[in-house]
Amino acid sequence: MRVFTVHLRRHGLDPDRDVKLVKEGFSWPAFLFTFLWALWNRMWWTALGLFVIVSVAGLVAEALVPDAAWAAMLVLYAAVGFLGNDLYRRYLGGQGFVEVSPVCGKDRDEALYRFLDADPALARDLAGAGLRV
Repeated sequence: MRVFTVHLRRHGLDPDRDVKLVKEGFSWPAFLFTFLWALWNRMWWTALGLFVIVSVAGLVAEALVPDAAWAAMLVLYAAVGFLGNDLYRRYLGGQGFVEVSPVCGKDRDEALYRFLDADPALARDLAGAGLRV
């Protein structure tokens, strides 16, 4: 079972845009693609910051320890992987989302089902907005 946090924005209750589930733990896409992952998630400033940090760290690591620069970069990418989902949560908070609760499930769909099962009024609102529950 995976743990997700549910983020909700109530102004329109469009199920595709106003309910987000974010997985707890390590983010493989953030680890593998760093600033491209941030661009994909529309976190423009975060992407720019990650690009600058990775570029400068790569240049500094290559200048100081050319034989071990890959290890320093691997540590940096791992840090981005561990912080990736938290960065996304912070971005959602800036977009007007409120973290409602944690929920468990095998995948996002099951976690969303469990969350809506615990809140029938919200499930009715979303069903009226076009979500088939």
